[in-house]
Amino acid sequence: MSCSSSSGSEDDDEGFDSYRKGGYHAVRIADQFAGGRYIAQRKLGWGQFSTVWLAYDTTTSAYVALKIQKSAAQFVQAALHEIDVLSSIADDAPSNSKFVVQLIDHFKHTGPNGQHLCMVLEFLGDSLLRLIRHNRYKGLPMNKVREICKCILIGLDYLHREHGIIHTDLKPENVLLVSTIDPAKDPVRSGLSPILERPEGNTNVAVSSLIEKKLKRRARRAVAKISGQRGSMGGIGDVSKSERNIDGIDVRCKVVDFGNACWADKPFAEEIQTRQYRAPEVILQAGYSFSVDMWSFACIAFELATGDMLFTPKVGQGFSEDEDHLALMMELLGKIPRKVATAGAKSKDFFDRHGDLRRIRRLKFWPLNKLLIDRYKFSESVAHEFSEFLLPLLDFAPEKRPTAQKCLEHPWFMAKECITNEMRNDSSVEKVDVGISNLKIKVGK
Repeated sequence: MSCSSSSGSEDDDEGFDSYRKGGYHAVRIADQFAGGRYIAQRKLGWGQFSTVWLAYDTTTSAYVALKIQKSAAQFVQAALHEIDVLSSIADDAPSNSKFVVQLIDHFKHTGPNGQHLCMVLEFLGDSLLRLIRHNRYKGLPMNKVREICKCILIGLDYLHREHGIIHTDLKPENVLLVSTIDPAKDPVRSGLSPILERPEGNTNVAVSSLIEKKLKRRARRAVAKISGQRGSMGGIGDVSKSERNIDGIDVRCKVVDFGNACWADKPFAEEIQTRQYRAPEVILQAGYSFSVDMWSFACIAFELATGDMLFTPKVGQGFSEDEDHLALMMELLGKIPRKVATAGAKSKDFFDRHGDLRRIRRLKFWPLNKLLIDRYKFSESVAHEFSEFLLPLLDFAPEKRPTAQKCLEHPWFMAKECITNEMRNDSSVEKVDVGISNLKIKVGK
């Protein structure tokens, strides 16, 4: 993944080791870029591939996100790919209305550590992950979930149908709220600048592993009592618990981070998607298309509504994280059809010839509708409506999942009921695990 204006790390800083030849470019406040057009204001975040800075655009008198890539060849190549994808999106009409991040400019900058490719992106707000945290992992009101889902689906429909692009790494960190800050207003002095959430960049296994470890730490923290969040220069995380109110927050949002995106006819990696949002066909290496984004979207929708990740697989005694992930899917959605289970290059690693898991024999099924009612205290009608919307997106057969365009026509978007946290008896919900279950009995070889 490539640091778009979206993500920064959960760690305080990126350390100094990578400020060397081939690594990061050292930036100081008021440094000038592109012949003086952009002036650095402060660091917004950092990732495995780049740092992201708030900058002032002297030409348009607006604030922008300046992403400065590491200078080594592999990072330059990754940046060129992302620029290619973002440019193709920007070339076509008003993508600003399509809920996809805007690439404003790109250029090269030479520094002591080499030549760095730089991208200028629109300045956006906090990520959906920060919004989930702001609401103390309790789940957002359903009317807000609908608004967010609609924005993401419009963005996906635009990418899929109009550009033939698969995002391949959709998750809460890669969807940013549209900033309500006046582009000409100083977000530093106004105290309105957001903190960015996560490192971006996982085109190799090592980086992917690092990101997954951080997600697991987040999952563990979510089951504990949520403590106060770090301040965010007046962003949503800066509000005290007693003052938190989602109702007043504008939840329009945009899909960001196209470092791992690809054209459907030119996939370039077998292992895509961050673990918790990974589709079964990716685990099985059975090929993929636009429907992998729809699976990830369903996982995000569940997380927005409940505050928990839908699947949080773990390595166990005698079985792998991949096999646990497939077992969790089956506990929620039923047995994977034999034809699907045996269709991938890695199918034999997990399934026998009958389509049963090799090392996890006994599963305790907990259907989505029942899960929403029993664990999250949704009313039966709201649980039914939400399940009806999500379940087709979680079909094990990728070709059966509805498109983003089809989802936008779903009756769920017409539903009148809104869930607020007060409608649920939150005190009675014992969140003993993040994700759907730990209920299976696992049998080693």
